[in-house]
Amino acid sequence: MTLDHTDAASPETVPAATAQETPPRPWWQGAAIYQIYPRSFQDSDGDGVGDLAGITRRLDYVAALGVDAIWISPFFTSPMRDFGYDVADYRGIDPVFGTMDDFDALVARAHELGLKVLIDQVYAHTSDQHAWFAESRQNRDNAKADWYVWHDPNADGTPPNNWQSVFGGPAWTWDARRRQYYMHTFLKEQPQLNMHNLDVQDAIMDVARFWLERGVDGFRLDALNHAMHDPELRDNPPALEDGRVRSRPFDYQIKKYSQSHPGMVAVVEKLRGVCDEFSAIHTVAEIGGDHPQADRRAYTSGNHRLNSAYGFDFLYAPALTAGIVVDVLDRWELAPGEVGGWPSWAFENHDAPRAVSRWCAPENRTAFARVKMALLTALRGNVIVYQGEELGLVQDEIPYEQLQDPEAIANWPLTLSRDGVRTPIPWEDAAQGAFTTGSPWLPMSCENLSRAVAVQEADPASLLHFPRHLLALRKAIPALRHGSLVDWSADDDLLMFERDAGTARVRCLFNLSASPIDLPEPATGMIVLSVNGADHDHLPAYGALWLGTN
Repeated sequence: MTLDHTDAASPETVPAATAQETPPRPWWQGAAIYQIYPRSFQDSDGDGVGDLAGITRRLDYVAALGVDAIWISPFFTSPMRDFGYDVADYRGIDPVFGTMDDFDALVARAHELGLKVLIDQVYAHTSDQHAWFAESRQNRDNAKADWYVWHDPNADGTPPNNWQSVFGGPAWTWDARRRQYYMHTFLKEQPQLNMHNLDVQDAIMDVARFWLERGVDGFRLDALNHAMHDPELRDNPPALEDGRVRSRPFDYQIKKYSQSHPGMVAVVEKLRGVCDEFSAIHTVAEIGGDHPQADRRAYTSGNHRLNSAYGFDFLYAPALTAGIVVDVLDRWELAPGEVGGWPSWAFENHDAPRAVSRWCAPENRTAFARVKMALLTALRGNVIVYQGEELGLVQDEIPYEQLQDPEAIANWPLTLSRDGVRTPIPWEDAAQGAFTTGSPWLPMSCENLSRAVAVQEADPASLLHFPRHLLALRKAIPALRHGSLVDWSADDDLLMFERDAGTARVRCLFNLSASPIDLPEPATGMIVLSVNGADHDHLPAYGALWLGTN
């Protein structure tokens, strides 16, 4: 079968080696996960902010994409200084998103549709409005005095060390009540939990258990390698110049002591123990930093730690080239005999700009969107699709006076606003995209409105239908869903690798450039997928082939 973007995927006609393997694999291995940023998905009450009831309303659309699970970004009680990643109550639903009944209804409907539900857990820090911090900051002797990272000033009144925050300035803020500094890796309104404290660990485990008991199927763990610090508070060394623009003091350091403490592995194991009390729970860690592979392997090795992890290798990559992809795979794929977890991959998320805006020229966006999605779904690991990515949404330009993102405001104009990837989903090419009956919390562009769901549903050749084809094939072919990755290589703009399920392979070829490639030798094998007119001899601009081989 040859499949281009206009053809229907038919699992019955894919290569022969599609029989179910035994023993059965965990549901999450090779799963496609759809990330929902609740503020921007669907508003149900006209206040301009998306909510849980809105998500429930649109779950049929999500299920029709062919994904296995949803990941919902934070909806917990929060003052929204960092739009939910500053949690004031881990067990509460912020009123802007609805009620606990709304959440329970969402989970129930997702499960009816065969969708697993993953939720964010933010363990590195809380909001400064959290009751734990309110108690901790009162004095040095209360029951939660050591639940956060506090330290006396240096003799001259300066902060304890040179650590810098991600959002700009020192990672320390003075508190007059205790006459001490408290640490915050991000905003000063996000004080750092002291994960060395066993009581804090136990409290976090109780939070996880609370949501598991409500029926969630797993967690995406935010900024996990930021969750434990060096208790000696040693200075971070300076980072060497690498040619990148340094927009923040944070960029001038190697984060040797402010993150990635080896003691966090024991916390990870404790969390896995809690998850094992429930069945079929999936955990995926966000592992940030310039060199995340050591943490990724430490946190996911064996069967007693986390299931998966992802980094920012693609999310912040300057381009999507064959060479960059090979470099990332070299870092993340396991060597023979090496133990490590299942990778997860994302090209877009709520923190990273839209791929079609940063990785290709405007005139090539449609073709690039197809090859980019074909590459994502061909990689070994879990596929994370960010809301709107299936529509080919572009990065919206948000003027300074309308910015909401605290990082962009603090580092204007060098830090690209995260607001541009958080603008609401356009459901119809109509007023406010049918996202809300009110005024949306972020403006919506005419270009993205033209890519609305209803518009693309009516066009069989639209981008929206293409990811559905890809995900159907991925589910039908064991080599693509959970086979090993072998023989990856780059030849200028040509990326090649194979997925191996033991009984059959799928050979994958991608032209990640705007210039056509004539293959030096005809590619062999049955064409499972042809992207942008590719054939055995020729890959046009942004062309790709999946070839079934026995």
